[in-house]
Amino acid sequence: MTVQPVSTSKVQSAIALASSRTGVDFDYLLGQAKLESGLNASARAGTSSATGLYQFLEQSWLAVVKKHGSEHGLGWAADAIGQSGGRFTVAPGARQAILNLRTDPTASSLMAAEFASDNKDALEASLNRPANSTDLYMAHFLGLGGATKFLKTMATSPQASGAALFPSAARANRGIFYASNGQPRTVAQIYDRFADKLAAAGADTQATRAANLQFAAQALSMGDATVVTGNNESATDAMNWANQAMTKLGAGKTAGDSVLRPSPDHARLAYMMLARMGG
Repeated sequence: MTVQPVSTSKVQSAIALASSRTGVDFDYLLGQAKLESGLNASARAGTSSATGLYQFLEQSWLAVVKKHGSEHGLGWAADAIGQSGGRFTVAPGARQAILNLRTDPTASSLMAAEFASDNKDALEASLNRPANSTDLYMAHFLGLGGATKFLKTMATSPQASGAALFPSAARANRGIFYASNGQPRTVAQIYDRFADKLAAAGADTQATRAANLQFAAQALSMGDATVVTGNNESATDAMNWANQAMTKLGAGKTAGDSVLRPSPDHARLAYMMLARMGG
């Protein structure tokens, strides 16, 4: 059976939904998915169990579904996951179905958003400073414990070898931990490379956002009322609200917005626009 690829617009709609439900920044989630999988919901790594939009490893996926699945209609999956000896386990009959959820863009985006939110809180408590997008990406890449170790090492010994600290991760991701000449990269170099990649993805995201805003403005000016609001309101009321929200966006950020916690109205507007585009 041939699996049809998920369209980019539907992937973006799934990410926008996750942002709206969790409050985690849409731009960060979209940029992370671009880096991890190129927005390919079915992407699979050749050197590890990483799968899906956000390239979740099996244990990381089981952990986040166990913790947050019930909040997003995946109670059956959360209930089927147990823990023994520090590892998450699943009965054979449910294991593959749960792991296959990594290729579902909605499930993957929701769990990635919850994972980012949990990691942000934990990193800030451990590091005693605000966690930025690169810190969160490190937590996704190395796990929370690995990211904490990495970031604390970087703060005290930025020239330490990343491969020496994380030999298993280095074997699975040689291009990250080693330069083209085979020289091991320092933790500072690895961190800076991730920061640069996220910045580049962010620039692409801003261009996408500008195009989406233009598309939405055209739809609004033509009176197009085909929207997905999620608020049980009429299409007319939703479009009136969207017009007002776009006016506010044009005036700048709402007080209280942050990089990882946009206002609910901004997250909702992004979801409406992307849902409209995805049909």
